[in-house]
Amino acid sequence: MKKTVAEYLAMGMDEKTARYFADGRRRIVSAKPAQGYTILLSFDNGEHRVLDCSAKFTEGSVFNKLSAPEAFNRVFVDDGGNLAWDIDPKVDSSVVWNNRIDFCRDACYLNSTPV
Repeated sequence: MKKTVAEYLAMGMDEKTARYFADGRRRIVSAKPAQGYTILLSFDNGEHRVLDCSAKFTEGSVFNKLSAPEAFNRVFVDDGGNLAWDIDPKVDSSVVWNNRIDFCRDACYLNSTPV
């Protein structure tokens, strides 16, 4: 049974997040790297949004492994509809689980801005 915005607010979510979950979770259908560590996203509801990942490159962050543009530009949408990168493209991430960095589709939507 679908929850209402009020129910999500009662769970401690902020208004934006509560509305997102009450309206139904989104799935990323395409991702295209753009200038300055941003990604152009298309969602299953037809929305197009831009996600700025530049703030993720902080000291000790797993994202530092993607700081080279050619590494960052290898972004793809995984089977779960999330953003993902294989750290070493020659390694099978279905066998070596710690070769993959992913970013939750919900966070991608909530932290992106409409185009």
